[in-house]
Amino acid sequence: MKTSFSGIILVFLIQLGFVLSYKEYLFKTCSSAGFCHRNREFARNVKEASHFVPQYAIDPKSVEVDPELYVIKGQISKHLAQLDKSVQLPFQLTLLDKNNVRFQIFEDRSTAEPKNALVNTARYNETAKWSFKSDEVTIEKVQDEKVIDDENHLSFRFGKDGKYRAELNYSPVKLVIYAGDEVQLVMNDHNFLNYEHFRTENENSKHLSPYETDFDMFSESFKDARHDKIPMGPESVSSDFTFKGFKHVYGIPEHADSFNLKDTTGSDLPYRLFNIDLAEYVPNSRMPMYGSIPFLLASKPGVSVGLFWINSADTFIDIDKKHEEDTSTHWMSENGVLDVVLSIGDRPEDINESYGSLTGYVQLPPLFSLGYHQCRWNYNDEKDVLNINSLFDEHQIPYDVIWLDVEYADSRKYFTWQPDKFPDPEGMLKELDVTGRNLVVIIDPHIKTGFVLGDTIREKGIAMKDSENNSFVGQCWPGESVWLDSMNPGSQEFWDKQHALSDENTFMGRFSTNLYMWNDMSEPSIFDGIETTSPRSNLHYGNWEHRSVHNVFGLTFHEATYKALIKRLQSTERQRPFILTRSFYAGSQRTAAMWTGDNTAKWEYLKASIPMVLTLGVSGMPFAGADVGGFFGDPSKELLTRWYQTGIWYPFFRAHATMDTKRREPWVPGGSYTSILRDTIRLRYALLPMWYTSFFESSQTGVPVLKPTFYDNLNDIESYDIEDQFYLGNSGILVKPVTDEGASSTEIYLPDEQIYYDFTGGRITNRSYQLGEPGFVTKDVSLADIPMLLKGGSIVAAKNRYRRSSRLMANDPYTLTVALDKDGHASGRLYVDDGSSFNYESGEYLDVNFTADKTSIASTSDSNNAFANSLGHIKVEKIQILGRRDVSDIKAECDGETWNLNFKTEGANTIITNPMLPVNKNWTVHLQSDGNKEPAEEEQRPEGVLSSGLLVSVGVILASSAAALKYFSVL
Repeated sequence: MKTSFSGIILVFLIQLGFVLSYKEYLFKTCSSAGFCHRNREFARNVKEASHFVPQYAIDPKSVEVDPELYVIKGQISKHLAQLDKSVQLPFQLTLLDKNNVRFQIFEDRSTAEPKNALVNTARYNETAKWSFKSDEVTIEKVQDEKVIDDENHLSFRFGKDGKYRAELNYSPVKLVIYAGDEVQLVMNDHNFLNYEHFRTENENSKHLSPYETDFDMFSESFKDARHDKIPMGPESVSSDFTFKGFKHVYGIPEHADSFNLKDTTGSDLPYRLFNIDLAEYVPNSRMPMYGSIPFLLASKPGVSVGLFWINSADTFIDIDKKHEEDTSTHWMSENGVLDVVLSIGDRPEDINESYGSLTGYVQLPPLFSLGYHQCRWNYNDEKDVLNINSLFDEHQIPYDVIWLDVEYADSRKYFTWQPDKFPDPEGMLKELDVTGRNLVVIIDPHIKTGFVLGDTIREKGIAMKDSENNSFVGQCWPGESVWLDSMNPGSQEFWDKQHALSDENTFMGRFSTNLYMWNDMSEPSIFDGIETTSPRSNLHYGNWEHRSVHNVFGLTFHEATYKALIKRLQSTERQRPFILTRSFYAGSQRTAAMWTGDNTAKWEYLKASIPMVLTLGVSGMPFAGADVGGFFGDPSKELLTRWYQTGIWYPFFRAHATMDTKRREPWVPGGSYTSILRDTIRLRYALLPMWYTSFFESSQTGVPVLKPTFYDNLNDIESYDIEDQFYLGNSGILVKPVTDEGASSTEIYLPDEQIYYDFTGGRITNRSYQLGEPGFVTKDVSLADIPMLLKGGSIVAAKNRYRRSSRLMANDPYTLTVALDKDGHASGRLYVDDGSSFNYESGEYLDVNFTADKTSIASTSDSNNAFANSLGHIKVEKIQILGRRDVSDIKAECDGETWNLNFKTEGANTIITNPMLPVNKNWTVHLQSDGNKEPAEEEQRPEGVLSSGLLVSVGVILASSAAALKYFSVL
């Protein structure tokens, strides 16, 4: 197929526009999105009505408890006043495991006759199939005799000792969740429930209530979408939900906005969930971005609740915080069924666990993926890749993954290499593998037309279709492209073949096992598409319109890749896939990491990245990060340094930049900047044991890997608004990255009265903080400083030796840092497995619990398996006890033997040197106190005052890298 010169220029200009920036006018607001406009108008009219008459009521006679499914079923009648008749909407109320209450409203449209006969007339009801971890969710039995039912409502108790109650009121329809006798969450509290049933355009006027408008019900007025025929007419679903006594709500990513969600009622842009390619997004915005998770968390002292709106269509959420005590929300989706899960628990962690019990917890990632990733658009060729690889070693900076963007592919045809630039990809992969390094390449869902794979997709009928059932053709990186319909079961076999571990698959390096995937542009991004994406009238497998499945499409694509990689790697030792996606939905955490897309090298983007990553974490997507250094633009040396110091705390830690930026690998800034960046990246590697342990805990319970400050003290209301600091899981490490230009000090919020030990840059000092009540402490910082505190009561395990990659750290010894709390106790956890296989699922791992008090430090583990038993050669080589200097004698006890340990006192701390305790054994270190050795006067800590022990000057920290080299014990 020949392409004209003018066509090439057109594609180039389209692409250039997307690379440079987004234009706000290209995207809908609430007033220009028909369904949002209508539902907001409906809500306003209902609110202003002096004598509102609810349309929706449940027929009490229709309510029954299904004796086999243990669900409550019935009929909701929607009264049409002008016709004096009702539309019947079946509902289902289900109690699921982990205190999840699910409410669904359906509509029978089997007799509907749409404008386009190809369209599936049913309401899309398969979002949960993609979002839930399995087709079978655990249903708690709601037996008929346990349901309290009368003519006005039904209710049932659930949770431990029946501490919670769900009540369904019949007229008007309301679902109320109680903790004890107190109302916590109400669905349809303000009567905004609206279910736009099927009707023809000719009869539409008689189906409208006095509170409704007919704006864009059957035609599209948005300038770029006027060809959309809206074949099923109006079909939106909406409802309000009031969070009683909650002023802090979080979630519904992805937005470049605050952690605690803002009031939207005075704006034309509620929070919007609609996956789009938003190049160079703007901070402090409710514009939609690349991914959508329709989950909201609300917390207050004693109670937390969650709301999961299971809908993959375009969705707007209004937040109303004008009431002094409550937060009201209004959820509006373009179509689909009304399907919502309400969760309740004592703490936010309970809600994370409840949500994860449905959608799954984050997959425990391969260990290498928690290391440092080096990326740019683009590394030019094999020579460039291997030169970068060797420069990391030359500068003694660890890294695990190097990435290739679209230019590696021949004419951007995925699953090919540019033969002149990458003549030996298998050899390149082998060279990287020698030092434990991996390669990630980009593979998008658009495949070039005229290319054998694009033609195959068309021939097999597995392409996304247009409204006339022809393979849809649009513009993307290769030019004219087709899109794989990953919702089509037939696409999986095709995708598996492209990723196969075989002698014929030269693209994947034949039998190489260190090549992984970057699934980008899967919103899907279509350069000439409306709102940069697919026409809503496009068709997917099952004749579902794209408008119904849009937000879940990206998930289906990276899940197809995950399944293909599982098959590729299942016979190898490196079985766990790694996939990065830009587009995501609820459930994506099971199979992919994500990043926040095309940011800019400006301070405000660095600052915005922290609440964005925190939001993703509490929404069940903890494996998240932002482009370190900014994708667009050239950061100053100071900004680049501060971004690395922040980026090592992103669960997904990758530097990335566009093609027109200057090279900025860690050695490029030179001098003291490179020394600081080296130490910063090494700190990430030193703490990999804690990162991996935190990910393991998240994979089991859903607790965020980066834990918000308020999680640690729910009674401290001030901490609910803190969005610029966090804990690393349950490790006790509290981090406050510096995100302000020229900063010489920073304020760290302490949410409780516990001791916090200075842990700046991962190094112990004599300094600590303790306040009489929650509040801020001020800490001086130099450019070399990463403000870190270690909470009293914590024990942290680290590996401090420099190695070139995480794989080469496997046999290194551990250093334990014991931070005693104000009562003299501490505890910690270390989880270890092989970091690459699924053997841990069959019990092959080591899980260690550390405990300490004033007289001892102990390590205990019940792990008794081949893997754990193989770790006897790995030792604990140092133990640092913070806040203890009154120790006179230390003995170790292990395997029935007892021996004396060497130790020294450094200021306020005691350091046990070379105890050589096996990490896989139970052992105890006994501490004998010297009763005559009182703490030095300068080490006493008045409440709220920094202890005045050894003072380290900011200038010395900045100027000297010797201390850092000593800390990391470079071997």
